[in-house]
Amino acid sequence: MILVGSQRGGATALANHLMNDRDNDHVRLLDIRGFMAQDLHGALNEAYAVSKATRCKQFMFSLSLNPPQDHVADEEMFQKAADLVEAKLGLSDQPRAIVIHEKEGRRHAHVVWSRIDGEALKAINLPHFKNKLKSLSRDLFLEHGWDLPEGLKRHGGKNPLNFTLQEWQQAKRQDLDPREIKQTFRQALEASDNLQSLTHALEERGYFLAKGDRRGFVVLDTNGQIYSLPRWSSVKTKDVKAKLGDPEQLRPVSEVQTRIRAAMTSRMKTFISDAKERHREELKPLRGELSEMKAMHRQERMRLYQGQEERWNAEAKERSERLNHGLRGLFDRLSGKAKAIQQRNEIEARACADRDREQRDFMAIEQMKERIALRDRFQSMKDRQKHERQMLARDISSIMRPKVNPAYAKQRRQYPEIGMMHQRDQGPDLSP
Repeated sequence: MILVGSQRGGATALANHLMNDRDNDHVRLLDIRGFMAQDLHGALNEAYAVSKATRCKQFMFSLSLNPPQDHVADEEMFQKAADLVEAKLGLSDQPRAIVIHEKEGRRHAHVVWSRIDGEALKAINLPHFKNKLKSLSRDLFLEHGWDLPEGLKRHGGKNPLNFTLQEWQQAKRQDLDPREIKQTFRQALEASDNLQSLTHALEERGYFLAKGDRRGFVVLDTNGQIYSLPRWSSVKTKDVKAKLGDPEQLRPVSEVQTRIRAAMTSRMKTFISDAKERHREELKPLRGELSEMKAMHRQERMRLYQGQEERWNAEAKERSERLNHGLRGLFDRLSGKAKAIQQRNEIEARACADRDREQRDFMAIEQMKERIALRDRFQSMKDRQKHERQMLARDISSIMRPKVNPAYAKQRRQYPEIGMMHQRDQGPDLSP
């Protein structure tokens, strides 16, 4: 599984994030160890209080554990992975908490350790923890027989669709998936040999090249939003310049924005608005179904947890009543009978804990099957809507692209110098 860790402070903020059941289908505090408090907010604030005896500001180590998308990890797998991590980083026996999140048919976990050594009252150093986590993550993928992602392969391949928080927020303001935008720019750049071919490739997708004020090559969408081409295509600026040449060949951003606004007629804007509204309406029934499913699944789990707790208390009472008290208890201890009963109780308690864990995992997996089926329906509809947006963007770009007489286009293909003369003579356009 993918392991991503960081040293951090902010106990209350982290607890709020981990126990957030608004953005997750299900949240469960799986395990809490080494704290006096038995809730996450109390435990992390306890870690903060201990850290005040030191100068350490980042008194916690937070880790996310993400199995592959097509695999549902059980509780035991998350606990074993947490044990391996703490042994690798030197956090064994440190207070920790494990929280499981489920969202959109995926199950992942978060682990938080206190970095403060309670006896020495100093923070535990975690040198090279990123490299150690990457190595351990690779071992877990190989151990479970999962396909290694590019970022964990020895040849050092990197996913070109990684994006920063700033990029995510910028894309979200446009109601687009940032991965979709990155993939569009990357594919257009890879398929282009020069500035002219890249311009046409982007315009086919509803994007337009321009010269940025500070960032060289930039791309504008049909709303006039600006994207840095090197950053969003994950290519170094010097490599982009080597392939495309000097950005001074391009029109400035202000001029391209003016052309876009002029080309976006009121009717075309209506088309875009209607499409967005229709897409939102199409998703409403599925969102309603999701809300009902989430509520039903939570009720089923609550009934299971309550039933398990009642049964556990009854079984614990039964085990406790096997031990005699008073003189009989003393005789049992002297004869060794009490020790045998304690060993029997421990074995039964472990078996009951395993049984309860298997029941919780079984219910989670069965519910996630229903959630995954609904997620696939969501994705199918979103893919269709994405295709509609792409076709609409292509229609917009065709309106904006200058019309060329077919006979003249044939002459320009035969005699490129005619095209160069034409570009000098005609008014401003979106081509370089």
